[in-house]
Amino acid sequence: MSVWAPRRFWTTAGTVPAEGGGFAVQLDGKPVRTPLKAPLVLPTEGLAQAVAAEWQAVEGKVDPSVMPFTRMANSAIDKVAPQFAAVAGMLAEYGGSDLTCYRAERPEGLVARQAKGWDPLLDWTAATFAAPLHPTPGVMPRPQPEASLAALSAAVHAMTPFQLAAFHDLVALSGSLVLALAVTRGRLRAEEAWTLSRIDETWQIEEWGEDEEAAEATARKHVDFLQADRFFALCR
Repeated sequence: MSVWAPRRFWTTAGTVPAEGGGFAVQLDGKPVRTPLKAPLVLPTEGLAQAVAAEWQAVEGKVDPSVMPFTRMANSAIDKVAPQFAAVAGMLAEYGGSDLTCYRAERPEGLVARQAKGWDPLLDWTAATFAAPLHPTPGVMPRPQPEASLAALSAAVHAMTPFQLAAFHDLVALSGSLVLALAVTRGRLRAEEAWTLSRIDETWQIEEWGEDEEAAEATARKHVDFLQADRFFALCR
């Protein structure tokens, strides 16, 4: 069975200041709404323009898979805002099992590569948030200091729903609260963070080669990670 999808019916997608603040996206002067029928209102003009550009680029059927900013905006309004504390809490929990804290025991080359890439970020996390995290060899979990986890949680809860929607993707795609915070705080460029999140996978590829299907999936995630970074930046 084919799934019905709306087709383009508008000539121009644009933005206007919204009553109560923010910027609304309009199609031929009529407001765009989220899947749950809330007005599509963005916190900044730059973000609203980026969303409007996706609607302006539609040809034929509306395809959400090529409208990442619209998808994240819809998620921020329909999903994140109504359950902000739960989403923020779920993301903050990554601090207790962060990618950057789980270290290989061998081979020596991988051990050294992880230490070179991740140790400076743990130092930065300790200095920036007063939140030291302790790396551990192997995959067995090691409890992290409660004060550190509380400090990192506070940083996540301080975000807006729109920021948190993008932050969700940065954390989930990298597997690291530390890397996501480093990107959003300007410690790392998104491209650098993505590379650091792939240290283990890159080592395996260098040793054994890469499956074509896996490479395509990784490439899609890479694009999604960079788009989440840009969405977060446009929220300011």
